[in-house]
Amino acid sequence: MTTGRTGLVREVEAALGEVLAHVRGETSLPCRIVDDPAAEHIVALRKRMKLSRQRFADRFGLDVRAVQEWEQGRRVPDRAARVLLTVIDRDPEAVVRALAE
Repeated sequence: MTTGRTGLVREVEAALGEVLAHVRGETSLPCRIVDDPAAEHIVALRKRMKLSRQRFADRFGLDVRAVQEWEQGRRVPDRAARVLLTVIDRDPEAVVRALAE
């Protein structure tokens, strides 16, 4: 049995130290805020690209049913989907390139 701390333990301790310093107001941590797109925004994005729901979903690796429910306001995209939608909005070809075989 080893008694020394592993690299992982040291990393976790350092991260917890950063969190405590942030909570105490001693430091600020970087963050990214991803907007929660409204249904209208998702519809406008898709229509701006002149794509049907099916083609939009296929092109960007999304579930067509999820796109439909987002657009109709029955569901809200999770954080990963919001990030993907943000990238699609800003640089759709980056997503297409990333998903290309």
